Amino acid sequence: MNVFRYFQNKLDAELEALSSEGALPSGMDISRASVEPPRDPSHGDIATNAAMVLAKPAKMKPRDIAELLIVKMRGWEEVSEAEIAGPGFINLRIVDGFWRNAIAGLLKDGLSYGQSDVGAGKKVMVEYVSANPTGPLHAAHARGAVVGDALAALLAKAGFDVTREYYINDAGAQVDTLARSAHLRYREALGEDIGTIPEGFYPGEYLKEVGEALAARDGKKWLDEPEEIWLPEIRAFAIAQQLAGIKDDLGLLGVDMEIYSSEKALVDAGAVDAVMRTLEERDLLYTGVLQPPKGKTPDDWEPRPQRLFKAMQFGDDVDRPIQKSDGSWTYFANDVAYHLDKYNRGFTEMIDVWGADHGGYVKRMKAAVKAVTGGEGALDVKLCQLVHLMDGGKPVKMSKRAGTFVTLRDVIDSVGKDVLRFIMLTRRNDQTLDFDFKKVTEQSRENPVFYVQYAHARCHSVLRHAAEALDGADLSDAGLAPVVLDGLTDPAELGLMKLLLGWPRTVEGAAEAHEPHRIAFYLGEVAAGFHGLWNKGKEDTTLRFLVDNDPELTMARLALVRATQTVIASGLSVIGVEPVEELRA
Repeated sequence: MNVFRYFQNKLDAELEALSSEGALPSGMDISRASVEPPRDPSHGDIATNAAMVLAKPAKMKPRDIAELLIVKMRGWEEVSEAEIAGPGFINLRIVDGFWRNAIAGLLKDGLSYGQSDVGAGKKVMVEYVSANPTGPLHAAHARGAVVGDALAALLAKAGFDVTREYYINDAGAQVDTLARSAHLRYREALGEDIGTIPEGFYPGEYLKEVGEALAARDGKKWLDEPEEIWLPEIRAFAIAQQLAGIKDDLGLLGVDMEIYSSEKALVDAGAVDAVMRTLEERDLLYTGVLQPPKGKTPDDWEPRPQRLFKAMQFGDDVDRPIQKSDGSWTYFANDVAYHLDKYNRGFTEMIDVWGADHGGYVKRMKAAVKAVTGGEGALDVKLCQLVHLMDGGKPVKMSKRAGTFVTLRDVIDSVGKDVLRFIMLTRRNDQTLDFDFKKVTEQSRENPVFYVQYAHARCHSVLRHAAEALDGADLSDAGLAPVVLDGLTDPAELGLMKLLLGWPRTVEGAAEAHEPHRIAFYLGEVAAGFHGLWNKGKEDTTLRFLVDNDPELTMARLALVRATQTVIASGLSVIGVEPVEELRA
């Protein structure tokens, strides 16, 4: 049961009734009239802005509309108090019995609790990671991978039809550099002393593996061939090798992409030429000269005529080059073709998860999507800010294998995928994140992943001991759903119920905002609520979960424990973390 949707439906019905009675104008758009928790919990359980947002279309004072509504709401059996605040906000307090009864619905749903149909099966493409296949994934890629994967899972739970995609940047100069670097390591594998890695080549030790694999497969086949012969062959081999490693690393992180889309295949199929013809036909291209970039003066800037896309027409700050003066397409042209390809595959809603260094690329890409889809396609870009790797407050040294950075696998090997995934969601994606290897593995309240996992483990412990004490009792979700919770009257118990019953709203809100970090934040609140109740029971024996000589109260509290465990497990599944049943020092 989505509590807030339940009251939203009741509010909508009352507004329709007031319109039918003539108290409010008919035909008004009531979609902006919302039901949500008040910002200050002391104001009540439910708040609505209906009177405020309907005042203008109704040509009435907000207070007058609120007075009409509150008469209706005071008649709701679920409402114990209703009051008007300020110019017209309405705050409601809900009877305790409503929350107790709603827990039964939570338990009946089990791990599917929170599943929503708000997405209505709409197709969404989430493209994330999409790192160049020129080396292993580094630690910074972990953030984009986790944000993208958790967002995809969140959207699926909210009822969207989600596809996860990795865009392979296998066209351009970087993969030629990869091929030359691999050829150098291939010669080394065959016994040649290659000396110092030349400037402009990839220096990482990981390329030794590529060179050795190529030598094992082809022997001396490419030693005496000119570059124009071996380059395409070794390029394809090296890309395949690196992509296999990338897939392995993502698998260790629990990321399973449904589609790997090739930039080279797209270009070879003529997609770029086709989309440029479309833009030309729509008069969205012209030959022009760009102004000097910021920091450049006319004296050190060489103006060159280029084909430009009319990006300003679609909300960008300047028009963007799409074809160079030598006739070749820019990377931007390839990306435009790729996003049109997404749209042509049925994805009107696209979400890209990029690194912070792509911030200047967002406006032009959104403009391009709007242009090539005729305004029907929508692109949302989630920029992931930097991750600062530390160990006990000191910067972490680079990986020897990678040569210049700490690899994703290094991090997974150190802390495990569950810790890594959870911590990556403890900040908004647009905020920098400090990842301290020591802190993220310590068992303390300051460690958010431990705090949440400890709550789940405590729930499991309570239920395990209860199963031993109450021989034969059915402590499953279904078994505890019929239990009467009237004995749960303490504010901490009721507060925890309200938190748990907010899970469906959290799912829907986070999905619609494309903000998976909200799930980690919410789980922290649930954990705090449960730990608070646990600690209260240590001080007051009447609040313990297992109550001697009171089986009804014991079963009621076990139902609340089970509901807590279920919601935590449901939330952890969205962010790709396995809930633990026991924690050991």
